[in-house]
Amino acid sequence: MRIEWLGHSAFLITSKDGKRVITDPYKAGSYGGAVGYKPINTQADVVTVSHQHDDHNDTSAVLGTPEIIEGTGEKEIKGIRFKGISSYHDTSKGKERGENTIYVIELDGLRICHLGDLGEELSEKQIGEIGDVDILLVPVGGFYTIDAKTASSIVDTLKPKVVIPMHYKTEAIGFPIAGVDEFIKGKENVKRIGRSEVDITRENLPAKTEIWVLEHSK
Repeated sequence: MRIEWLGHSAFLITSKDGKRVITDPYKAGSYGGAVGYKPINTQADVVTVSHQHDDHNDTSAVLGTPEIIEGTGEKEIKGIRFKGISSYHDTSKGKERGENTIYVIELDGLRICHLGDLGEELSEKQIGEIGDVDILLVPVGGFYTIDAKTASSIVDTLKPKVVIPMHYKTEAIGFPIAGVDEFIKGKENVKRIGRSEVDITRENLPAKTEIWVLEHSK
C-alpha cells in the first residue's frame, strides 16, 4: 500500500489494486484561515470521518462519489475492512470537545490505526478493540488532542511497527499546537522521510518500531 500525508490528519491510503481511502479531510481555509493546507481535491473510494469539526470532516473536498464512514461499528467496503471505536476528544468524557472515533483499517494484509482527534489515554477496553497495529497514525500536537507525552505512552502500549505523527504545528497551521519535534525528541529509530508518501508492505515492515516523519503534500 501507499500512504500519503495530505496534511493535518488527512491521509490518502492506496491499496495495491488501486482502492483509495482518505481519512479526516480538512476544509482548507477553515477556522479563519488557521487551516492553511491547500484544498484536497483528490479522488477516493471511501472517506473516514473521526468527528464533526471542519478540520476533519469536509467530505465535499474529496472527488468522486466516495462512501462515507462515520461512528463506531464494522464495515467492509470494496474488500477493505473498517472498524470504528468510540473515544473522546478531551479528558472530560466529551464535555469539552465531544466524541471521537478511532478507526482500524485493514487492507493489503496490514492493519492501520488512525486515532483521529483522540484527547485521552486509551482504556484497556479500547486497546483490546484496536488489537494488533502495524501502522499507527497518531496526533502529537497537544492542546486539542493528546500531547507528545501521551502519544508516546500510546505508542509504547500498542507497539506498532511504524508510527506516523499527524495533527501538529507546521507552517500551514495557525492553531496553538506543538510541532513534531516535541514528539520525536530523544527517541530512537526516527526517520525523516523527506517526502509526502511511502510504500509499505508486510515484507518491508521494520522489526522494531520506527517513527516516520512525512512532509505534507498539500
